[in-house]
Amino acid sequence: MSKEFVPKLFSLLKEGIPRKVLVKDLFAGIIVGIVALPLAIAFAIASGVSPEIGLVTAVVAGLTISIFGGSRVQIGGPTGAFIVLVFSTVTEHGMDGLIIATVMAGIFMIGFGLARLGNYLKFVPYPLIVGFTAGIAVIIFSSQINDFLGLEIRDVPADFIGKWQVYFREFDQINPYALGIGLTTVLMTVYSHRFIKLIPGSLIAILFFGLLTWLFEFPVATIGSVYGDLPNTISIPAFPEFDLAKIQSLIQPAVAIALLGAIESLLSAVVADGMIGGRHRSNMELVAQGGANVLSGIFGGIPATGAIARTATNVKNGGRTPVAGITHAIVLLIILVVFGPYAKLIPLSCLAGVLVVVAYNMSEWRQFKSILKSRNADILILLTTFFLTVIFDLVIAIEVGLVLSGFLLMKRMSESLSVKQKNLFAEVDRPEEIINGGYDYPSDKVVLFEVNGPLFFGAAQQFQDTIFDTNVRPEYIIIRMRYVPFIDTTGYLRLKEIIKVFNDKGIIVVLSGVSEDLLRDMQANFVFDLIDEGMVFGHFDDALQWVKSEVESEGRAGGKRPGHIKKN
Repeated sequence: MSKEFVPKLFSLLKEGIPRKVLVKDLFAGIIVGIVALPLAIAFAIASGVSPEIGLVTAVVAGLTISIFGGSRVQIGGPTGAFIVLVFSTVTEHGMDGLIIATVMAGIFMIGFGLARLGNYLKFVPYPLIVGFTAGIAVIIFSSQINDFLGLEIRDVPADFIGKWQVYFREFDQINPYALGIGLTTVLMTVYSHRFIKLIPGSLIAILFFGLLTWLFEFPVATIGSVYGDLPNTISIPAFPEFDLAKIQSLIQPAVAIALLGAIESLLSAVVADGMIGGRHRSNMELVAQGGANVLSGIFGGIPATGAIARTATNVKNGGRTPVAGITHAIVLLIILVVFGPYAKLIPLSCLAGVLVVVAYNMSEWRQFKSILKSRNADILILLTTFFLTVIFDLVIAIEVGLVLSGFLLMKRMSESLSVKQKNLFAEVDRPEEIINGGYDYPSDKVVLFEVNGPLFFGAAQQFQDTIFDTNVRPEYIIIRMRYVPFIDTTGYLRLKEIIKVFNDKGIIVVLSGVSEDLLRDMQANFVFDLIDEGMVFGHFDDALQWVKSEVESEGRAGGKRPGHIKKN
């Protein structure tokens, strides 16, 4: 039975997990749970929803992904990549709309997995991924300026340019307490690991400034002052009312969430594989990610996916099985139930500082800079995706980026096709067998063309034009196709047009180097309605030997052409 759709946890439990590995997984899970706490809260607030929703998502989705996922060490939950999509969806459709879109995205992701699209999503161009990831980082950073500086602007514009126009007008209202907390949080998050290894700097900053704000009543906005008291329970599963019109209006954000979640989860799984020397089951991972989003939506959560940073933290702390991910979800549940009410003391400027660091790490500026030094096509994809993400919309950026990548790929493939007229006997592997017999082939009698590269719709016209531009009028044309990996429908249309035109001129077309796959495709595309199957050869020498015998028989027949040309 194939293991493609068997969760990794099930396979590992069947094999047996050693006690030593289990202990390391429990320890790693506790560490990752602590790391995930401030991030889950910060991502929720930045997404425009209440803080506890981030924790609920991390618990429900994280547990589902670890139990049913196709990766040994993947940690799932809310991520920074979703902030832009979630915020725009909540703004336009409300929380009920976000829940429906999250469930729809989960269903789409399950469909991706069952359709085995996990085998193909890895082909998304890297410049596109870096472009929209860097763009998201800029948007996250921009969205945190209000809280980071303590400006207390009530209605911050959603668009990037409008946002910064308002910021510049309000810079004289900076709250020095909020700015001090934000800057110190950044420094603690970045540098605390040099002194304290086990506890992340973001959590230290949250605990420290939460306590100081409570003791000294700093004049800064806190979770409690903005969102009120937080519940310490997970809501009962429910689903908002919906109709066909609502579903239709949410298809675009749902597809965007599904695509982004699928790409990020598989990218995270690939990174994890490289760290542990493993191999994930991509389609099972997509099914699990989809199920996690369905459950997250039902429990009132937000979209979730595999988190690269938390997954890397898991691996670095010894996590090697999904037990670590399960432990991380349980730790977050305990924190939510026991310490949830105290989250109201956390200053928003502190969470903004945490997200500023997240944005910096997401920016991948080193990779961004590296791609800017590469070929022009990659630079175009990178900058187009980046600026569309920042200025307009992530959905538009992904759509345009994929279409642009497709066109550039087709251009490169078409440029890789070459059709050249070759010296006939320089291509023969067994010249003594072909030439012996005393017949010398004049160059105007037999012409050889060699095709190199895929013959698809982007290159088909070049193929046809090159063949027709020959200046000689031969009796036989051999088209050598040994380096043609595939031919699409347009390519076959052009090939049939070439054969028909030469048939009408009394020129016989012979094909050589035709693979078994191409031979089957030729039958399916009715090529043999125009040419005898006996004039299609797997090896060039055989094709030339056949032409030799035909020419010789023609000579014996007093110049009469053999009847091999098919007419419609």
